[in-house]
Amino acid sequence: MKQLLVAFAVLVTSLSQAQNNHSPEAFLGYPLGTHFTRHHQVVDYFRYLQTTFPESIRVQSYGLTNEKRELITAVISSEENIKNLEQIKKNHGDLTQEKQVIVWLSYNVHGNESAGTEAALQTAYELITQRQEWLKNTIVIIDPCINPDGRDRYVNWYNQQVSLTGNTNRQTIEHNEPWPSGRPNHYMFDLNRDWAWLTQVESQQRIKLYATWMPHVHVDFHEQGMNEPYYFAPAAEPYHEVITKWQRDFQTNVGKNNARYFDKNGWFYFTKEIFDLLYPSYGDTYPTYCGAIGMTYEQGGSGRGGLGVINNDGDTLTLADRLLHHHTTGLSTVEQASKQASQLISEFQSFAQTKNYTYKSFVVGGNKDRTKALTNLLDAHKINYSVGTGNTVKGFDYQKNTTGSLKATEDYIIVSTNQPKGTLVNVLFEPKTALVDSLTYDITAWSLPYAYGLNGIASETLVEGKIATSPSVSNVVTPDAYAYLADWNSMQDARFLTALMRKGIKVRYAENPFVLNGVNYDRGTLIIAKGDNSPKFGDLVTQVATENNVQLTAAMTGMVEKGNDFGSSSVKLIPNTNIAMLTGDPTFSLNSGEIWHFFDVALNYPVSRLTIDQINAESLSAYDVLIVPEGYYQAFSSKEGLSSVSTWIQNGGKLLVFGEALAHFTTENGFGLKRKSTEPKSEDKTKETERHEHPNIQYSQQEREAITQTITGAIYACPVETTHPLAFGYSSVYHSLKLSATAYEWLEEGSNVIYQSDQPKLIAGFAGKKAQPNQVKSLVTGVERKGQGCLVYFVDNPLFRGFWENGKLLVVNALFFVNN
Repeated sequence: MKQLLVAFAVLVTSLSQAQNNHSPEAFLGYPLGTHFTRHHQVVDYFRYLQTTFPESIRVQSYGLTNEKRELITAVISSEENIKNLEQIKKNHGDLTQEKQVIVWLSYNVHGNESAGTEAALQTAYELITQRQEWLKNTIVIIDPCINPDGRDRYVNWYNQQVSLTGNTNRQTIEHNEPWPSGRPNHYMFDLNRDWAWLTQVESQQRIKLYATWMPHVHVDFHEQGMNEPYYFAPAAEPYHEVITKWQRDFQTNVGKNNARYFDKNGWFYFTKEIFDLLYPSYGDTYPTYCGAIGMTYEQGGSGRGGLGVINNDGDTLTLADRLLHHHTTGLSTVEQASKQASQLISEFQSFAQTKNYTYKSFVVGGNKDRTKALTNLLDAHKINYSVGTGNTVKGFDYQKNTTGSLKATEDYIIVSTNQPKGTLVNVLFEPKTALVDSLTYDITAWSLPYAYGLNGIASETLVEGKIATSPSVSNVVTPDAYAYLADWNSMQDARFLTALMRKGIKVRYAENPFVLNGVNYDRGTLIIAKGDNSPKFGDLVTQVATENNVQLTAAMTGMVEKGNDFGSSSVKLIPNTNIAMLTGDPTFSLNSGEIWHFFDVALNYPVSRLTIDQINAESLSAYDVLIVPEGYYQAFSSKEGLSSVSTWIQNGGKLLVFGEALAHFTTENGFGLKRKSTEPKSEDKTKETERHEHPNIQYSQQEREAITQTITGAIYACPVETTHPLAFGYSSVYHSLKLSATAYEWLEEGSNVIYQSDQPKLIAGFAGKKAQPNQVKSLVTGVERKGQGCLVYFVDNPLFRGFWENGKLLVVNALFFVNN
């Protein structure tokens, strides 16, 4: 404890602000680093600074979290700049008459990486009171807490658990957070992976404000493991090939300036390792692809750090240490930006000019609802697009994975790299990510046409289009209609279905294609019939359809020209479905959150969240569907542990299982799933034996050898059994984002709905050479019947980070169509 007190005293002395009446300590009533500050106190202090120093700071509220905590930024600069903020912003937006450089500092995107917010308080105060010289040509924007819900989850828990004076023993409870920890937001999403996808309200609201400023420099402050020293730029390889020499050079300049301060104090740090610049949805890469200098700073500590903890070196790492380090690099970055303001401005202007990328235009479409979902994302990012004029476009065909062509009608959008955000467009739409190095921190493929399940051409020439319009859907009641029909091929259609179900409207779907009035209708077509509903059902159905932008077709008869009539057993009624999902320890919090968010936001349908301790015969009897997110479930590790679930399935229950959880539902426990062997083939065994007899892998190369057995977010083109209800709304090929090398055999008794053939088609991303053979004839998504019920296996997560739009309908099909 003596070490903690000494560290707090050093912090107070080094900052020399503790006695000032307007300092964080004076306002909060305790020195920074001696207590965790709750979010409302953070907001209050920034508003206090604005009241006290109105000439130097403007605080702006930019939204609310899911739990209704306020999201704010503080703009700090000189008096003259504060008076002229709107003109400065306009000059920057027009890329004219710029004199001020804009530096945006973001803190606490992970809620339990809590030193960042504490540092933000001191950094804001010191900029206002001591660093005015830098601010003559610099605007500093501080977002003190990107993730208030996660931060308060951690801070409230920690403040409840901490001993009176703090305990540095890492075994004590205050250093061991419970599930799901404070890292994620309300829906247990990692907000640092959501900058490009914008699935979360925090990201959606932040990006609106970010787009109005488009800073020249952006720093994302993090914490890593408590045994790690400080990390700052320059970043690690791989850098995406679009990142400019200037962006790399300025990272080095900032790194040298940071090092100057760290060297002076004898603080340990490292650079150029681990944290690369590739995946586009980070707080460093997204700004980089928009023209900024995007950087990540990582302080050791995180959720296990608390007020102080003894690390592996036997040193006591304190909250005071952690915030001081972040405070130092924050000020150092502003200092360097101020020194190089004119070059930052000129290079940003150059970045916005047209680049000579291989692909000049991306022509994407084929499904109006999925295309609309994509344009919603483009609108949020202020990315320009047009629509086709009917011309034939040639180039790389996303679906065929080779050269092809298509007719660019008004159903296709055209997104060009010839615009200020052309680099971001190139990164988000490029068919194959260029990998300079396969050792990367995240997934290696994400191309939006695959993620949204759209057809498209990447053209090496600039394709002209016309202004896009958004025609509205209009539905009217048709007197004496026998039924209303609606297509089934998008999440828009799925939300229409659940809206009808919540209003008590009964809906059927067609298992087979049919023809009515000369029009072809595909499998999955929704049929809302008069015979199932009240006589005036048309009023409500047309209203709900219009609200959900779904076009209805009135059917005056239930007799079709080809296929099954509407009274056939193959036209099935969708029952009211009671759904539960597992949550809490030991589920993987990220996947649990993805599923929860899917029901709440994407589908708008109720789901009951149960812990593993609640799973028994009595509780299961209340539900038609149980979802098992990824996780390692000790309770499911044997036939005995699975007995109540197995009986429930036999009696008609439907189990949806994701990712790593599939390991509990294999042949060893009485199910039909069999994991593929990772043993080398006989012809490879000799080479393996030779390698073990004569080791030739250097210690420095062991990490690279290990990744040959992994798959890190690669896209595969997979065949689809389109007649199965799980595949309704899909074409004959599904692009699956594979996140693991784990593979399962084709089901011997069951339906292999989406699968890898004897020649798996790797489309984009990294898959290790030793992992690829195991994908041959492997399952991606399948259904196993068991008694009256069934299991639906999702080897690859179709809801990954909420952005793989094309996977979501698979889950809806599993819920309402499979085994109906």
